[in-house]
Amino acid sequence: MQAACRATLHRRYTRGKNKAPTHFARESLPIVRRLICIGLAALLPSAPSLAAHAYAQFGDIKYPAGFKHFEWVNPDAPKGGSFSLAPPLRITNFDKYNPFTLKGNAPPGLSDLVFESLLTGSLDEPTTAYGLLAEDISVAGDGRSVTFRLNPAARFQDGSAVLAIDVKYSFDRLMSKEAHPAIRAQLGDVRGVVVTGERSVRIDFAQASAELPLLVGSMPVFSHKWGAGKPFDKVVMDAPIASGPYRISGGDFGRDITYERDTNYWARDLNVRRGMFNFDRVTFRVYKDNTAQTEAFKAGQFDYVEVFIAREWARTYKGKKFDSGELIRRTVLNRNAGDFQGFVLNSRRPQLADVRVRQAIALAMDFEWMNRQFFYNSYTRVRGFFNNSDFEAKGKPAGDELALLESLRDKLPAGVLNEEVTQPPSTAAPNSLRGNLREARRLMAEAGWTYRDGALRNARGDVFTLEFLDDSGSMARIINPYMQALGKLGVRASYRQADFALVKKRQDVFDFDVISLRTRGSEAPGSELRDRFSSKAAATEGSGNLAGVRSPAADALLEKALAARTRPELVASLRALDRVLRAGHYVVPHWTSTGFRIAYRAKRFGEPAVAPQYFQPEDWTIRTWWSLDAANKNKNGAKD
Repeated sequence: MQAACRATLHRRYTRGKNKAPTHFARESLPIVRRLICIGLAALLPSAPSLAAHAYAQFGDIKYPAGFKHFEWVNPDAPKGGSFSLAPPLRITNFDKYNPFTLKGNAPPGLSDLVFESLLTGSLDEPTTAYGLLAEDISVAGDGRSVTFRLNPAARFQDGSAVLAIDVKYSFDRLMSKEAHPAIRAQLGDVRGVVVTGERSVRIDFAQASAELPLLVGSMPVFSHKWGAGKPFDKVVMDAPIASGPYRISGGDFGRDITYERDTNYWARDLNVRRGMFNFDRVTFRVYKDNTAQTEAFKAGQFDYVEVFIAREWARTYKGKKFDSGELIRRTVLNRNAGDFQGFVLNSRRPQLADVRVRQAIALAMDFEWMNRQFFYNSYTRVRGFFNNSDFEAKGKPAGDELALLESLRDKLPAGVLNEEVTQPPSTAAPNSLRGNLREARRLMAEAGWTYRDGALRNARGDVFTLEFLDDSGSMARIINPYMQALGKLGVRASYRQADFALVKKRQDVFDFDVISLRTRGSEAPGSELRDRFSSKAAATEGSGNLAGVRSPAADALLEKALAARTRPELVASLRALDRVLRAGHYVVPHWTSTGFRIAYRAKRFGEPAVAPQYFQPEDWTIRTWWSLDAANKNKNGAKD
């Protein structure tokens, strides 16, 4: 029987045109982006309890027990030097050191550099994870519990040992009402944590699951002394007591933050950490807007940046410093599942409650024209919620997917069973924007909205209004032509740009009409989908269900996906889910590209000979690059 567990997967929300993840999801929800599942062995009632160094969801483990290091690192990378970067986030400031609560913004990098979990992933295996704080994982034969044995060497940054009481304390704090509600949604099927020994914990589940054992394995663990005696949402400026490779060092609070490498880091020689986290100092610099950030990069204020806007990449990231080789611009390819990106239509709003209205609004956006005029034809259209992955619905349903949908026939939107999957509108010939607007007007009329007295109105005479809420001025050039097309239907659309903090507050309480969202793709989606698409999440403030999806079919398919025992079962359930969601027209799909656009200073950094397959660029650079200055010092006999 195979023992396995799946890797940390990078899932992030973003607002805006192909732009960076929001701070909200990247730092406030580390659990959401560290989703991992168990293998089939753990689900078989007759299977005995099995202990191992790793777990895989549906397949074999690449690295055996006792392996030396991951192949995508340089195990002899020198330690030293510094690395500074602009965070790939839409934040403009931060105001707390607790990334696990709803209110406020924690600094970039905090979750990944300071906190650790029981298990950790590999960047070349999308569905495998290995022991970190835990040296042994044992899943019960009935799949109703998992036991972790902690590594005796594991230490917090204050020198104290990582013990079972810390794991239970972390779980209890994260599941409290003071923590972010999305965390409780993620771990809702966990019954509790039982301390079975000084370094042993058993985590019990309400039901057997193909994901829960390793989902809890991805839970961040912190000391029981951190915030002791305070409500968790009052733990704001208390420096974290965690076990990661870095600790907070300083910076201009609210704007910049520096992390200093812990020279006594307990796992520096552990196989899942060898060759990683090589810089002595990592600094994130936060800028108010992209223009200030770009000029600061060219002026040498930081070393590395990821570029999300095609126009900036084509027109701004060029010039003498790039021509001379002082600055490098590079497109890095990957094998990641495709991202979702689009305008989210808040179906809680009365004017957006009718699916025909949402479909009409989508018909007014001309992606093909935008791609030519704004994006240098560098993007392709996002089609669904699992773009460019095994889980993307295509054509008409067939096989296991069809059988699954047949069992939900009475809950399905019209046409899902026997029609081609819903595709985003196109203006490519023989289609046209004019033709799409005619169809949009017909759909609006069916939904009770007709043009009269200079505007689109319902039977009571109410005018159809629509506000686009945005935290980045770069979206204005995209939204303005879209609003002009909507105006031809009689929609009175407006655009409001606000600071990230205000946008986040309105997002958390679903106080918006239209907002832009980007969700990172996953090679094995799991319980995070409940937060994005379940009816329960639609009524939970702070959840990721921004569209307000309330679909009995989607709810049923979510549970099917989470109960999947094989990858084919997971594929069938998620393809069906994609089909149902697309038929609901909850979003206006945006655009995507196949590579990461990064720029950095030349002759300052080294990188491993083997690149990982599934990664996000800032994680890859911080984890595996090293300082060439440090390498030269080491060659000359200098000590670390």
